[in-house]
Amino acid sequence: MLETILNIDTEIFLFFNGMHNSVFDVIMYWVSKTTPWIPLWLFFIYLIIKQYGKKGIIVVLALVAVVGLADYTSVHAFKNVFERLRPCHNPQLIDMVHIVGNHCGGNYGFVSSHASNMFAIASFMSLAVFSKYPKSSILFFLWASLVGYSRIYLGVHYPGDVIGGAILGSIIAYVVWKIVYRFMIAERDMSTNK
Repeated sequence: MLETILNIDTEIFLFFNGMHNSVFDVIMYWVSKTTPWIPLWLFFIYLIIKQYGKKGIIVVLALVAVVGLADYTSVHAFKNVFERLRPCHNPQLIDMVHIVGNHCGGNYGFVSSHASNMFAIASFMSLAVFSKYPKSSILFFLWASLVGYSRIYLGVHYPGDVIGGAILGSIIAYVVWKIVYRFMIAERDMSTNK
C-alpha cells in the first residue's frame, strides 16, 4: 500500500516537474526564495496590528512562534525521522529531475519546511483576520499553494512532501491560534469583570 502511494507520488512529481521552461524557471526560483516575500509579511503584520491594536503584538509574536514551531517540527519530527530522499537526491530519478539553479537542499524532504511554514502563516493569518477580512483566506492559501508548487517545480520535493507540510503547518497554526484566542478572550473577560 505504502509503495503504491509513493509510486503515485513520484509519477505526479515527474509530471509537474517535467512541465518547465526558462521563464518559469526564473519565476519559480524567486517564488521559492524568502526575500521577495518580506514586504508581504510586513503587510500581514500591519493587518494584525490594524485589527487588534496593542494586543496585535501578542498575535504577531504568536505568528512568529507558529513559523518557528512549523519549521522545527518539519525538520526534527519528520525529515530526520522518515529520511525520505528528496527527488533531486534520489539515485533512481536523478536523470529525470529538472533542477533549477543547481540547488537541491538537504538529503531529506518529507515534509517540506517551505510548505509547512507558508501554510502555517496562511492558516494563522486566516484565523486571525477572518472576522474583518473574510475573503483574504483565499489569497493566503493561494500564496501558500504557489510556494508549495514551486518546491515541486524546482525538483526538491514530491507532492506528498508539500501536502504533508501543508497539513502540519495548518495544524500548528490552528492550535496556537486557539491558545492565543483563549488567552485574549480570558484577559478581556478579566478586565471587564474588574
